[in-house]
Amino acid sequence: MDGVLVDSTPAVARVWTRWAHKHSMDPDYVIQFGHGRTSLTSIRELLPRADPAVHLEEHHWMERGEIEDIADVVALPGAKELLATVPSSQLAVVTSSSRTLAEVRLRATGLWPHIQHLVTGSDILHSKPDPEPYLKGAAALQLNPQSCIVIEDAPFGIHSGKAAGARVLALRTTVDDAVLLAAGADWVAKDCSSLYLLPRFADSQLTFDLS
Repeated sequence: MDGVLVDSTPAVARVWTRWAHKHSMDPDYVIQFGHGRTSLTSIRELLPRADPAVHLEEHHWMERGEIEDIADVVALPGAKELLATVPSSQLAVVTSSSRTLAEVRLRATGLWPHIQHLVTGSDILHSKPDPEPYLKGAAALQLNPQSCIVIEDAPFGIHSGKAAGARVLALRTTVDDAVLLAAGADWVAKDCSSLYLLPRFADSQLTFDLS
C-alpha cells in the first residue's frame, strides 16, 4: 500500500521523527529501519530491553499519530487507474499498516472502493520479510503464490514476496534500483503509471507491459 498505491512518506516521516526524538534516536535511521514492516515489529527491535507492555503502548502511540496525520496523504501516480483496471476479485492489498490505519489511508486517497481483499498488520503473526503476509494475500484470492505478482517498494516487502514464492515487481518510489534488485526484485518500474494491463487472447488473462 504505502509507496505503491499511497504516498504517505511525509506523514510517516513526521510521526517517526517525533518518536525517534522521544527516545533520543536518529530519525533518519529509525524511518529507514521501520519501512515496510509493522510498527510493532520495528518498535520491539528498536527497544529490545523494554517490557512487552511498553512495546504495545508505543505501538498505539504511533498508530494514533499516523491516523491523525493524513492531510497530505495522496494516491501515487497511476494507482487509481491500475485499481480501476484490475478486477477487484484478482487483487489483494497486503500492507504492514494496521487495518484501521490502512482503511483510513485508502479512504483518504479515494482508493477504498476498489479494494475487496485486504491483508494488514492486524491479520498476521509475522511481519515482512516473513512470507506470511503474501501467503495470506494469495490465499484470499484463492491462488497459488506462484501465480501472483507482488508489487513492492521496500526490500522487506520484496523478501516477503519472494519467500512466499511469488514474482516481484518493484517500484522505485522509495529507494533506487540497486537496492530493489539486491533484495531480489524480478523487475523494476517507475511507479504504477508505468504499468499497463492488456487482455491476453480469449481467456482474459492479464499481462504487464512495462515502460
